[in-house]
Amino acid sequence: MRNLFLILTLVLGISVTAQEPAIKTERDTTATKKEKKKNPFNTGFYPIGFFDVDLRYLIKYNNYEGIRLGIGGITNDRFSEHFKIGGYIAHGFKDSAFKYSIGGSIRVDEESKTWVNLYYIDDIREIGTFQYLTDARVYSVFEPRLVNVTQFFKHRTWQTNIQSEFNPKVLSELRLSHSSVEQIENYQFINEGETFEQYELSEITASIRVSPKKEFVTTKDGLIEYFDGTPKISAQITQGIKDIAESDFNYTKFGLKLDYYIKRTDLSSTSFLLEGDYALGDLPLTHLFHAFPNSPTKNTILQRFSVAGRKSFETMYFGEFFSDKLATLQIKHSLRRFYFSDHFKPEMVLITRHAIGSLDNPERHTGITFNTLDQFYSESGFEINKLLFGFGLSFAYRYGFYNLPEFEDNVSFKFTFYAKF
Repeated sequence: MRNLFLILTLVLGISVTAQEPAIKTERDTTATKKEKKKNPFNTGFYPIGFFDVDLRYLIKYNNYEGIRLGIGGITNDRFSEHFKIGGYIAHGFKDSAFKYSIGGSIRVDEESKTWVNLYYIDDIREIGTFQYLTDARVYSVFEPRLVNVTQFFKHRTWQTNIQSEFNPKVLSELRLSHSSVEQIENYQFINEGETFEQYELSEITASIRVSPKKEFVTTKDGLIEYFDGTPKISAQITQGIKDIAESDFNYTKFGLKLDYYIKRTDLSSTSFLLEGDYALGDLPLTHLFHAFPNSPTKNTILQRFSVAGRKSFETMYFGEFFSDKLATLQIKHSLRRFYFSDHFKPEMVLITRHAIGSLDNPERHTGITFNTLDQFYSESGFEINKLLFGFGLSFAYRYGFYNLPEFEDNVSFKFTFYAKF
């Protein structure tokens, strides 16, 4: 079995280099793109009069909250073209707690699409996540990886940000925030001889995303994007400032991401996701980095059977690794879809993922047991997607330095879900 996955990785490498890149292919027309945006299951919003209901908040599930029901959204142009009011409220049935957000936005420049936003958030967040502010809004019927997440912390955050689009190919955002953090896990951070379970964080974050191949047309209503090409380059820097609004720590976080996609004339495609994260200063574990693990900490393969994520490491266990320096590479090669009938066209995707990282002074983090990624982490596998109603199957195997003694502990077997409405 181990040799099978090593061969699979080799085949993936050969497939990537052997196929010719595609010439320009037919792209979505403006009319097609506009039509798609009317479908709430594509946009994530369902308009009701002057209010757009955000479908992301209706129902979720995770191991801490259990079933989470909510309602949220934002006003639209029928309410005002110059300002918006939005927010959400949600309730977890397992933790019996309400979470909410409330705020608004004011448009300060129409030509550059510049908005100033102010929001208050009282919610939970996964430990070790790093999110780019300028990432496109991603919506699906459910968030696959969230189902398996086990480690969260509570936060109450005030944030104000400026979002601008001075050029259709460049998105930018600047955010100021202050958070009060409270632990859910049994975690303590030791800094300058003092132990912190709760702490205050004041941050300033600048983020930019460049899409040099994005194309658009000009209509009487403005610019409409009709082909969002790759590569996409995202960069972000966060500075934590001590003693501002009683903030406890000084630190700096950097992130750089390259997202590249190749489509070929034979209808196969290859995507590359290369990301590097770096942090220095007095940074608690809640705000460090993980490599998006997605394997529940259970004993058998069938007990770990769940839903595969979009960019997660399927054989890496939750809470297994944390880093202040982290680099990851993910490659997916999609073969031409198999044609059995007009309604049954499954797709095979070959996948390989790798990560390496480190953590300075791990002894400062107590209460949670974890490892560091000082050596190369590798997993490879494949997905067979769109077998039935958007559902498919995912298989992955963990090999190399972090290969575990028991064979089945290295194997991930899950289902996938890719639906297009």
